[in-house]
Order: sequence, then C-alpha cells, then structure tokens
Amino acid sequence: MLSCHKTYPKTSHLGHNIVYAFPELKSGKAFLLKAILMLEIKALKVFHGQIEAVHGIDIAVSQGQCVTLLGPNGAGKTSTLSAITGTVRATGTIQLDREPIGALAVEERCKRGVAISPEGRRVFANLSVYDNLLMGGALCPSRAQLDKEIEDWFVQFPVLGERRNQLAGTLSGGEQQMLAITRALLSHPRILLLDEPSLGLAPQISAKIFDIIRNLKSLGTTILLVEQNAAAAVRVSDYVYVLNNGMISSQGKADQFGDGNDLMNELTGVHT
Repeated sequence: MLSCHKTYPKTSHLGHNIVYAFPELKSGKAFLLKAILMLEIKALKVFHGQIEAVHGIDIAVSQGQCVTLLGPNGAGKTSTLSAITGTVRATGTIQLDREPIGALAVEERCKRGVAISPEGRRVFANLSVYDNLLMGGALCPSRAQLDKEIEDWFVQFPVLGERRNQLAGTLSGGEQQMLAITRALLSHPRILLLDEPSLGLAPQISAKIFDIIRNLKSLGTTILLVEQNAAAAVRVSDYVYVLNNGMISSQGKADQFGDGNDLMNELTGVHT
C-alpha cells in the first residue's frame, strides 16, 4: 500500500461496530460481519439561503467501502457532500469515525480526515501538476516525506509524472480528474469524497476513472461517490443511495440494483 495511506487503529469494542447477520448455509448458523462505521449522517438537512435542499436524510459508510449517492441534477447529492466538508449551512449530525464534526470549520474537518475531489475538478490551472499536489499535501509534516508520496502516486499515474512541470490548466479532462483525486489523497483522508468524477469525460476516459476508483477501493480507501452514471457507479460500489428532490427514494446493496441500467431509466437526467 502506498505510504500516503495512514493506518488508523481498529476498535475491538463491539459497541463501536455495526453488526450484520446473514444466513450461512454451510454451517447452518448465522455469521457476523463487523464493519467499522467511518461516516455516519443522521437527519441531515442542507440549506442554500432559505431554501432547504436536503430533507433529513441518513447515510452510513463503513471503513473500506465505496458507497454511492445517485440521482438526477438537483437531487441534493453535491449539497450532501458540501455539508460533510462544511461549506454550506446544515443541521443534523455528522460523525467521522464516531466523532462529531458538524460544528467544525472546513480546515479542521480536513485535518480530521475529510477530503474531496470536487465537481468540475477545480485544479489550480496556473500552477504545475507538481505544485497542485504540494497543495494537496499541505498538512504533511515533512517536505521530504511529501515528495516521496508524490513520487509514489506518479508510479500509479505515470501520465501525471510525465507532466509534473506542465500547467494543470493545459491537461486533458481525464488527466485533470486524476490530478484532483491524487491531490485529495495526499491529505491522508479517512474518507474520500468524489463528486461527479466522470462528468464531461468521454466514455473511454470515464471508464479509466472508474478503474482508478476500483483500485483505490482495493487499497482500502473509504469512498463516498456522487454520480449520475448509475451503471458505472453500481459496478464499483458496495451500497447505493438514490436521492430524489432532497430525499432518499431507495437504497440497498449494490447488487440489488443489477447492472444499474434500470436506474438509468428511472432517474430523469441520469445517463450512461
């Protein structure tokens, strides 16, 4: 595993775990799957001025999971991520690794382990690829350590290494998305928020981005993914929430949604 991924201690106290029971046919008994709850949101309401955009939703993401929020434009997906990062007014409770963060400033949430690759990528266009990554690793205590971590990510994304001195604004859309994700990862997140990572990308490039998400998940990264591309998102997810008009209209394990194509037909504005 890359050095920029911190290992956080796991609790052995059952009260701090979520416990699910499933029938186990081989033994004729039930077995327990313990999952450490990394992000828990309860009764979340999000406001833009006087307008309530999200209406009291509950979301849970366990450590190492990829959980997806699906829905059409205006459903409240980005508003939910903004509430987690602290950039909008919200009520309800938000807990990260069992600690409340809802009253914390944006920078303090970042220090606690919340990182986002925002919609539209938002790279620093007039800075080089390398300088963008230095900004992402601003919390790293050692420049030498940060330089090593950046080099480690260049191994994962060789195209970024090849363009390390190139202005970020001159990269292709797919390359900018890789840069935005890597920049977020350099803050050592406990949870990585990905907001519409495939937006505006050609299908072939979009497929590469989802391959990256799948690889990050295999490395143990905890991910909350916002997407409109239901078919691609379902394939990389453990659990799915569907948002409509600021409320959760359905939810379940990803395999309950099949290949995601039915969701494409169900949700206005969702497309492959």
